[in-house]
Amino acid sequence: MKAEKANSSFKISDAKTTIDIGLSEDELKDELKSVRKKLGKLQDTLYAHGKYAVLVCLQGMDTAGKDSLIREVFKDFNTSGIIVHSFKVPSTIERNHDYLWRHYIALPARGKFGIFNRTHYENVLVTRVHPEYILGENIPHISSVNDVDDKFWKQRFEQINDFEKHLTQNGTLIFKFFLHLSKREQKNRLLRRLEKKDKNWKFSPADLKERKLWDAYQDCYEDAIRNTSTLQAPWYVIPADHKPVARYLVAKTLYDSLSAYTDIQEPELEEDVVFELRNYLHQLKSEK
Repeated sequence: MKAEKANSSFKISDAKTTIDIGLSEDELKDELKSVRKKLGKLQDTLYAHGKYAVLVCLQGMDTAGKDSLIREVFKDFNTSGIIVHSFKVPSTIERNHDYLWRHYIALPARGKFGIFNRTHYENVLVTRVHPEYILGENIPHISSVNDVDDKFWKQRFEQINDFEKHLTQNGTLIFKFFLHLSKREQKNRLLRRLEKKDKNWKFSPADLKERKLWDAYQDCYEDAIRNTSTLQAPWYVIPADHKPVARYLVAKTLYDSLSAYTDIQEPELEEDVVFELRNYLHQLKSEK
C-alpha cells in the first residue's frame, strides 16, 4: 500500500488522519525496516547514475511527526547522499531576496536526496494565516494587508507551480507529503511535551497560539493542495495520527515511485576496463 495522490477537488474534511493498513506494530516495524533498506540501496544507484535529484517536501501542523519521520525513514541512507533543511523564520538576508530564493539554493544536487522539513509552502500557509508577514518581504505595490488579496495568492500558487515545473524538467523528482494530523491527536502530543520532562524543550507557547487558528490553517492547506498538486509534483496526503503508519506510507510511496524509473541504473564499465578486470584482480591478489 502507498499513499494516494491529491487532486484539484481535494477536501481536507474527507481526508483520513488514521488508517488501518492491516499490519501489527511488529509487522509495521519489519516492513519499514525492509523498505528503507531498499531505499538506501536505491539511493546508491541514484548517486551512481547522477542524472536525477530527489526532493522530499514534508508539511504538516505542529507535532505532525516530521522530525521523527525523517530519522526513521532515511536511517539507512549514506549520509553523504542526503541533505536535510529545516526552514525557520526568514533571516534578514533571506528577506532581501524573493521568497523562493532560500529554497532554491538549498535544492539537492543530481544524485542526491534533499529533505525539506517545512518547505516553500510556508509562504502560502503561515503567511496566509498571518498576511501581515508578507509586508516584511518588501514586495513592490504591497503596502498594506489589504493588498494581499485573492489575486495575490493565486499568483503565488502559479509561481510555485512554475518553480516546481522548472525543477522537474531539469531532473529533480519532487514528492510532497502532507502529514494530516487530527486536532485531538495534536492535543495529546502537546500534552506529552508538557508532561514529560525530557520533551519540555520541544514545547513553545506559540504552539498554543497557532492551535487556536486550526480551522484557518486547514482551509489554507486545502486550498494550497488543490492548487499545487500537479502531474509532475503531486501532493500525497498521509494519515499522521499513528506515526509508524505515516512513516511506512512515506517510505513505501518513495520506493515504489522511484523504482518505476527504469532508467535509473548504475553506469556500465567501459569495455577496456571490463576486458582487463581479470588482470586487475590478479595484480591485487598477487601483491605481497
